[in-house]
Amino acid sequence: MLADNYISTRSKNRTWRRAAKGFIPFAYLSPTILLLAVLSLLPIAMVFNYSLMNNVIMEKNPTFVGMANYVKLISDRVFQQAILNTLYFTVMSVVFHLILGLTFAMLLNTKIISPGIRGLFRVVYVLPWVFTATIIAVLWRLMLNPNGIINYLLVWSDLVSGKIEWLSSKQVALHAVTFINIWAGYPFYMVSLLAGLQGIPDQLYEAGTIDGANKRQLFRYITLPQLKPIILSLAMLDFIWTMHQFTLIWMTTGGGPLRVTEMLSTFTYKLAFSSYKFSMASTSAFIILALSMFVALFYVRNQRASDE
Repeated sequence: MLADNYISTRSKNRTWRRAAKGFIPFAYLSPTILLLAVLSLLPIAMVFNYSLMNNVIMEKNPTFVGMANYVKLISDRVFQQAILNTLYFTVMSVVFHLILGLTFAMLLNTKIISPGIRGLFRVVYVLPWVFTATIIAVLWRLMLNPNGIINYLLVWSDLVSGKIEWLSSKQVALHAVTFINIWAGYPFYMVSLLAGLQGIPDQLYEAGTIDGANKRQLFRYITLPQLKPIILSLAMLDFIWTMHQFTLIWMTTGGGPLRVTEMLSTFTYKLAFSSYKFSMASTSAFIILALSMFVALFYVRNQRASDE
């Protein structure tokens, strides 16, 4: 009997020690987890709570309205236009970031160009990444001004008959800010894909050449499959970052003219700090979070698949 109790006690002690040993990593991580909870989870919970009220901050005693704000916002034409503008801005940016980044990365990885010229091109191609969004917005506003250098060169070369209102035209403004964002963001792809290209073994290309593959087939069956994990990760991260773009839009067009460049970010900002509709702004912010989490879910799944 005493032996059985001793064995049972010893077994429980072992189980407790194993459990305690498993919690040790979480004990070390607890300060970081607590900080993330305070700085991230708590604000998210507060914003979600605000979105369920009639109008917080401006009302002393806000009342609970449930999902009414979400229904009202989704049926709002301006919000619908902001979603369409954001999708166009984001998708076009991601696609052309990938095309330009991969093109320049392959150009910098080729052995046809001398090392000195490649070094010069690297400096030139990476320049947009050096500037902040504020500086980029100011520079392009000056260049796209009706009296700016872009219009001067176009008129001088007889490509256009008159000056174009790049950031004030209803037909051109959305394409103009999308182009600016493409110019500002492609170096991130270029640097990442260049590192991926340099990591592809030369033996793969040599084996493909021996088997009779041409350059197009080498690119399709060797380069792209090897770069696929990097491309997917870059595209998903870029989609989330571009969808949140605010500074560039706000400092170039402010969402105008006539809301043709209104994005979800500028729409939410105006709801909160121009119209003082903080509950509706919280609703819009939470919808943006939900869209971002949807894309982030695919990013996490892709990372897990690549790790396996």
